[in-house]
Amino acid sequence: MINLPLLIATEQPGMLELIFDADIIVQGVLFILLAMSVGCWVIILKKYRMLNAAKDQTDEFLHQFWNSPKLEDMYHKLEEFNESPTASVYQNAYRELDKLNRLSSESFVDGESNLERTMRRTISDEQSYMESLVTFLATTGSTAPFIGLFGTVWGILRAFQKIGATGQASIQTVGPDIAHALIATAVGLAAAIPAVIAYNFINRQIQIQRKEMENFASDFLNIVKRSNMGR
Repeated sequence: MINLPLLIATEQPGMLELIFDADIIVQGVLFILLAMSVGCWVIILKKYRMLNAAKDQTDEFLHQFWNSPKLEDMYHKLEEFNESPTASVYQNAYRELDKLNRLSSESFVDGESNLERTMRRTISDEQSYMESLVTFLATTGSTAPFIGLFGTVWGILRAFQKIGATGQASIQTVGPDIAHALIATAVGLAAAIPAVIAYNFINRQIQIQRKEMENFASDFLNIVKRSNMGR
C-alpha cells in the first residue's frame, strides 16, 4: 500500500510581510528604489501638465498671431499664454524690436543681429526650463535596474549563507531570501521602465516645442527684415 504524504496547509506570507522581514540592506535598496519611483512619477505628471499646456497655448498663440494685423497686437495678450515658450520668444523679441525702432535706420540693420541673438537666447532658456529635472528620469532608468540587482545579489548571498550555516537547502531555509531578491529585481524594473518611457516621450515633446520656437523666430525675423526694407 502506498502512503501519500500528508499536505499541511500553511498560511503564505504576504508581500508586505516579506519586505518587513527582509534585512536592512534589502530594505534600504527597496526604499531607495521606491523614493526614485515616486520622484519620477512627480516629475512625469508635472512635465506632462506643463508640456500639454505649452502645446495648447502655443497653437492658440500662433493662430492669433498670424491673424493679427499688427505685431504689437499680441503683446497685450501675453498673459493668456504664460505657459507657451513660443510666446516668450515673441515677448523678448518684441521688447528688443521696440528698442531697435528707436535707433536710426543705419543702426537698425546692425541691430537685427541683436534681435536674432535675443530670440536664440530665449529659445535656449526655454528649452533648459522644460528640460529641468528630466535628467532624473534618465538617471533612474539607467541605475534602478542595477540597484535592484544589488538587492538581488545580496538576497541570494544571504540564502547561501543560511545553506552553509544549516547544511540544508530546503525551501523553508532559502525561500524568504530568494523572495527578497526577486522583489528587489521587480521593484528595480518597475522604477526603471516608466522612467525610460517617460524620458523619451518628454524629450520628444520638448524637441517639438523647440522646433516651434525656431520656426517662429525665423518667421518673425523675416517679418522684421521686410518691414525694415520697406522703410
